[in-house]
Amino acid sequence: MALTDCPSCNKKISDKSTLCPHCNFAVGDASSEDILRKQNLQKFHRKQRVQNQSLVAMLLFITGFGFMYWGGTQPGDLQHNLAIMVSIVGFVWYIVNRVRLALLKR
Repeated sequence: MALTDCPSCNKKISDKSTLCPHCNFAVGDASSEDILRKQNLQKFHRKQRVQNQSLVAMLLFITGFGFMYWGGTQPGDLQHNLAIMVSIVGFVWYIVNRVRLALLKR
C-alpha cells in the first residue's frame, strides 16, 4: 500500500482508496479529464483569492493615502503617521500579490 496525492485536494491518500477521505473526490471513478478539470478549478480559485487580496491591498493603499492628504492632520501627528504606514503596507502587499499572481499564471 503506497500513499499518493489526491488530485482534488493534494492530500495523501492510499493508492487502493476509491474515495478521498478529505474531500470525497471519487478517485477510482475519475477519468483523466475529471482530474484535469478539478486541478484547473483549484488553480482558478487560487488566482481569484490572490486577485481579491490585491484589491484589498489597493483599497488599503488608497485609504491611507486619502487620510494622509485629506485627513486634515499635520505631519508628525499620530493619524498622519498611521496613514503613511497603512499606505506603505497596502502598496507592499499589492506588489507581493502581483508577483504571486504572475507566478501562479505559469
